[in-house]
This record gives sequence, C-alpha cells and structure tokens, in this order.
Amino acid sequence: MAMDLTVILQDRPGTLADVGEALGKAGINIDGLCGSPCEGKGVLHIAVEDGEGAKAALEAVGQTVQELRDVLVIDIDDKPGEFGRICRQIADAGVNVNLSYVATRTRMVLGADDLDKARAALG
Repeated sequence: MAMDLTVILQDRPGTLADVGEALGKAGINIDGLCGSPCEGKGVLHIAVEDGEGAKAALEAVGQTVQELRDVLVIDIDDKPGEFGRICRQIADAGVNVNLSYVATRTRMVLGADDLDKARAALG
C-alpha cells in the first residue's frame, strides 16, 4: 500500500534537494508530491511505497516527518470531470477525502477518513 509522508521543511534553499537526494540514495521512488508554504515553513506531502524507509532516510538527514499514513494511489483518465467523478463516488459512500494530489503516470493520491470504504466505492 502507498504511504503519504507529511514533511515539515525549513524555508531555505536546498531543502527540496535534500529530500530528493536522501530518498534517491535510499532507493525510494517518489510516486507523487505536493507542497506549499505555511507560517514560514514548507509542508511537503510525498507518496511512496516504502513509507518507513522514506521516513528513516529523511530523518537521517535532519528532516522532520510529521505524519506517515496510508493513502490510495489510483489511476485516472486525463480528461475534464474525472476528478469530480471519483470524488463523488467516494462522497456517495459517506467517506470524507482529506488529502488529494497528483501522482506520476496520470494517477491521483487520496487520503480519506476510511480508506477501505473509499477503495470499495471505487470498485
């Protein structure tokens, strides 16, 4: 199962490079990521298959991993309305999506309050 790491970055040049290099040296592929500034820091979400390995690699180079959690990484069609269709299926199952971002190879990362129900809703 895919894992999402929430990494809190210092606001300085090179922190993204540090993350990429640490994961690369550990042999961990980044399946998706997104980031944004927040109160003078950066908040980075990274989707990987080896969450524990990624966490260890990042912490070894001084990065702060705030959270590690299971997520869905699903294939999507690259066309208008696809995101809404998928989110509607999950919502109609009574599941709250609380994280989403684009992954590599036309995929989407989703975090939800009930991953099993979300997965079942998508068939």
